[in-house]
Amino acid sequence: MSSNAKQRSIIADPSLANDGHLKIDWVRAHMPVLNRIRDRFEKEQPFKGLKVAISLHLEAKTAYLAKVVQAGGAEVTITGSNPLSTQDDVCAALVEDGITVFAKYNPPAEEYKQLLIHALETKPDLIIDDGGDLVSILHSERQDLLPQVRGGAEETTTGILRLKAMEKEGQLKFPMVAVNDAFCKYLFDNRYGTGQSVWDGINRTTNLVVAGKTVVVVGYGWCGKGVAMRAKGLGANVIVTEIDAIKAVEAYMDGFAVMPMVEAAKVGDFFVTVTGNRDVIRGEHYAVMKDGAILSNAGHFDVEVNKQELEALSQSKRTVRRNIEEYALKDGRKIYVLAEGRLVNLAAGDGHPAEIMDMTFALQAMSLKYVNDQYEAIGSKVVNVPYELDEEVARFKLESLGMGIDALTEEQKSYLDSWTEH
Repeated sequence: MSSNAKQRSIIADPSLANDGHLKIDWVRAHMPVLNRIRDRFEKEQPFKGLKVAISLHLEAKTAYLAKVVQAGGAEVTITGSNPLSTQDDVCAALVEDGITVFAKYNPPAEEYKQLLIHALETKPDLIIDDGGDLVSILHSERQDLLPQVRGGAEETTTGILRLKAMEKEGQLKFPMVAVNDAFCKYLFDNRYGTGQSVWDGINRTTNLVVAGKTVVVVGYGWCGKGVAMRAKGLGANVIVTEIDAIKAVEAYMDGFAVMPMVEAAKVGDFFVTVTGNRDVIRGEHYAVMKDGAILSNAGHFDVEVNKQELEALSQSKRTVRRNIEEYALKDGRKIYVLAEGRLVNLAAGDGHPAEIMDMTFALQAMSLKYVNDQYEAIGSKVVNVPYELDEEVARFKLESLGMGIDALTEEQKSYLDSWTEH
């Protein structure tokens, strides 16, 4: 154990470490792509002498990513990106493994933010961010730490939107790789990972049947597609609400009803928001909802379900089951909000399956090496994951499954490159 990590860390309970190790060992056994990258990093030491700060949902899969980066020679510090998704046993295990941890489950808001700042005060050379929180603090409150940072990688749609807004205004001071926009992220993590983990969280929290119910999916991006697909598989009647006409037509062609939110609100039993925007469920929708409607969010921040307007319409609020708040409206109806409107798949579940995060975190690790190698050439902007890295992760995944694909013959390559003879 690193005595430095132990002395500097702020965690809830060091005695939980054994349980955390068991969780990390389990996911490591199901993350063959990341294991392969770890072997490479151990040999090449791409981060030797560098400090890396990570802000992600701090559970077992994230912990293993931190250990892979550490295996590449880095001094790693990690903090949580959501107060309700941090797992205290995993934090304790990481400290025993020599990683500095600033994270606790559900700390007060001010303490949560201070834990993020503590991670940045280690003066990292590289960062891995989720939702843009580290980048935002660096560019606003702690600009004194900016000169040290070479660059980093961003995990989420929300974070990339924030980064691109900063870049557009000329405020971004170092390069960030948009990991969320990589094929092996959004095609698998956003769609299949979110689709499964959202319903894992809802089902374990409510213990209610989904079959025969009406599920309203708010937003039909890659995450929304996954949530809708899994709801259909569970036997639900699915309605999609959208602001994008093209995505709305796609949802219709995929077999789902499409209507404005104010109409969907009248018939929905379960609601899942996946937009990355604020107030997509608000006062006008609460006014027409059925008694017993259940609201959940799978977007990054807890702003998609407007809890303030719901509370204003209510005469009382109480916790009726872990991660379920009941709002008793003045007209007698009751509306339920899961996990305080935070990410239901992590705040009320274990997040995406290990095999899915294997690909995403492989991209994170390889993108971190890429930005470290190329940060001077890239400059202060948001860049995509190079296609060759994306494809390499996919090939590693296929190999781990014992599967192969075909390759073009020289004649086929020549045919595709030609425009004269067909």
